[in-house]
Amino acid sequence: MPPLDDLDRRLLAALRVNGREPVAGLARDLGVTRSTVNSRLKRLTSSGTIVGFGVRIREERDPNAIRAITLIEVEGRATDRVIHSLRGFPEVEALHSTNGGWDLVAELRTDSLADFDRLLGQLRSIEGVVNSETSLLLSSVAHDDLPPTSRRVPRP
Repeated sequence: MPPLDDLDRRLLAALRVNGREPVAGLARDLGVTRSTVNSRLKRLTSSGTIVGFGVRIREERDPNAIRAITLIEVEGRATDRVIHSLRGFPEVEALHSTNGGWDLVAELRTDSLADFDRLLGQLRSIEGVVNSETSLLLSSVAHDDLPPTSRRVPRP
């Protein structure tokens, strides 16, 4: 997979804001031609950088969703292979590398506890995953879409 350049990063950032933005709008915002955007999208999709397009909703609009953070320890040099496998799960909303005792942090979302249980079993069976620790997210006390002054947690 070739490294991302500045245009790739700007395109991905624009798609994070609105994954349904028409190619013409993306091209105009990025200052490139539609064919450039189309070729970048094709390359990013075929390389696995873009694994899909979806809808982001406010947490409170989906109160029954099961959300969790999973810390993952990877064996030896298997990190790239594990990351590639994790990108194939639509329930993995975000994936981060980290330092310390854990190698990866995955943000997960499923529709039910049964789906969540099945997902954890699948994640733990990925070749190269040697340990994991999962915490369910019970409520959100700050949201990305709130103004910064609204994000502050009041002191007791």
